[in-house]
Amino acid sequence: MEGIVETLTDRAIAAIAHWDLPEQVPELIKYRENAVFKVRLAWGEPAALRLHRPAYHSGAALASELAFMASLRDRGLAVPQPIPARNGDLLVAFGEGPFHADLICWVDGEPLGETGTPLVSEGRDLPGIFRAVGREMALLHGAADAFQQPVGFERPAWDTAGLLGEAPFWGRFWDCPVLPAEDRAYLTALRTTLSTRLAAAAPGLDYGLIHADIVRENIFVRKGAVAFIDFDDCGFGFRLFDLATTLLRNRREPDYPLFRSALLEGYAGVRPQAQTAFAHLPLFLLLRALTYIGWAAERPDLPDNADRLRRYVADVRALAAEMTESL
Repeated sequence: MEGIVETLTDRAIAAIAHWDLPEQVPELIKYRENAVFKVRLAWGEPAALRLHRPAYHSGAALASELAFMASLRDRGLAVPQPIPARNGDLLVAFGEGPFHADLICWVDGEPLGETGTPLVSEGRDLPGIFRAVGREMALLHGAADAFQQPVGFERPAWDTAGLLGEAPFWGRFWDCPVLPAEDRAYLTALRTTLSTRLAAAAPGLDYGLIHADIVRENIFVRKGAVAFIDFDDCGFGFRLFDLATTLLRNRREPDYPLFRSALLEGYAGVRPQAQTAFAHLPLFLLLRALTYIGWAAERPDLPDNADRLRRYVADVRALAAEMTESL
């Protein structure tokens, strides 16, 4: 890892030369799909430099993400603001990759929580926070509907094909060689069942640009207000997908029913037309859980990959049973 950090830091130093920043050594704070560095702007404020993983998104898709974020920010949404490079572009290409980088304003606050760790409730109004998340999500969807997509706008889609087709964006969840044959057969049959159900429900569902990854780590809380970060996976999808993403990793919280009600109440307060679609949330919780299997299946080098996949399959089986019971 030490060698990787050194290589990424050298790459970050090359990237920041495209902005008018003071001389500095960027501080690596996150390395997953992207490498995220903390840097200082000329006036001393922090900012986040993102080095994008090669071949994950095209240059056009990355520029589209930044255009979408800038539009949301202009409409008053609490999202990171892209900072233009010296040449005025929001995205820079550099090096022999070429590699892509962007610079965005720092977002104040603390993450709502960390996946796998119980939420901290002391000193926090968690139902109030989830209500604020629902409201902000609804405002985001409204602003997305008003967004004028520039020529060449390119983002992935979590439509029926993107979720259950032959090549889902986050991987073929039913076709993972690490899983036992029994699990692969189960997931193959489940895919067929869900394809039928989603096809029946889809015509009546709200669809458009979504964040697609509003998980605890991407929800920043400050004095009861919330902000969304990390639009790396934003794209076209069912709006229920965003709600299901937020709910999925909170299902084991003792107060989950309260959090779920608060989230939906906050959302419906802005977009009341969505309430009839909430009946399909069990389906979308299951669809979102399947994406984690596909994601892990395409990353066999993860050190805990086998254990991770076992947990994900167990979650899917439980959610499938719950969905059947709710029908």
